Amino acid sequence: MRISDLGEFGLIERIKGILGSDVIGDDCAHLKLGNENVLLTVDLLLEEVHFLRRYPPESVGWKALSVNVSDVVGNGGEPKWALVSLMLPDIDVSYVERLYTGIGKACEFYRCEVVGGNVARSERIGVDVFLLGTSDRPVGRGGAELGDSLFVSGTLGDSRAGLELLKMEKRDYESFELALIERHLRPTARIDYVKHIQKYANASMDISDGLVADAGHISERSGVRIDIDSSKLPLSEELLRFCEKYGKDPKDYALYGGEDYQLLFTHPKERWNPFMDMSEIGTVSEGSGVFVDGKEVRGGYTHF
Repeated sequence: MRISDLGEFGLIERIKGILGSDVIGDDCAHLKLGNENVLLTVDLLLEEVHFLRRYPPESVGWKALSVNVSDVVGNGGEPKWALVSLMLPDIDVSYVERLYTGIGKACEFYRCEVVGGNVARSERIGVDVFLLGTSDRPVGRGGAELGDSLFVSGTLGDSRAGLELLKMEKRDYESFELALIERHLRPTARIDYVKHIQKYANASMDISDGLVADAGHISERSGVRIDIDSSKLPLSEELLRFCEKYGKDPKDYALYGGEDYQLLFTHPKERWNPFMDMSEIGTVSEGSGVFVDGKEVRGGYTHF
């Protein structure tokens, strides 16, 4: 049996079984250190899988830290300290300097600090970030309650559109196309939602594999059915223009596009905050699986 026969998440379940762990299963490990709630997460960006050498190194550094901050924020935490491990070919030192310029700007923005790391030689560039955060009340995937509404922050599908535009390698891009590319290269973790998630959310995570896939994680972990109303999906004007120009379906991008790093969370409808860019897109009920407009669906990004 090969890893592709199990799939990424099947492999994770095998590993959990070997370790006998009941901690593994969320975007972060939720641990107690004295009286402190500690969140631990790690994520890797690998050349030719997550980025290309021609991408601005500053953007790669920013994204490497942001995707980890997004996991912490999605679990109701605030980022504190990071360790950064680099896998490097014998490239020009200026690339590493620019990479860390991006990491440094991200640390300043998210108010966290890199406190160490490691360097190893490799055929491809890799940036592996371990991040520690803290939370007054950690929130994982497993707490969705019957009767909750399903919410997302921001807009969905923009990152996938930006990636497809990058792959076109056009000489000239329109302004709305550049905005979509920026959302793929330089996502911003929704740290402005930390207090809301801590106070109100029953289940929460960030959207990295796509809305349907990540709703599936909440469904499975919480033991509930999730229904999504596609007419309520938050779509940006830039995505709508992209889809009109290239003959695409914007709902497909919102449902299955990955790397948006928006937040997906559940809580009672009355906890909706009109001053935040959150959208109610569905409901939580008895059963299992994810349904869009009444039809059961699966899909999203996996590594295998």
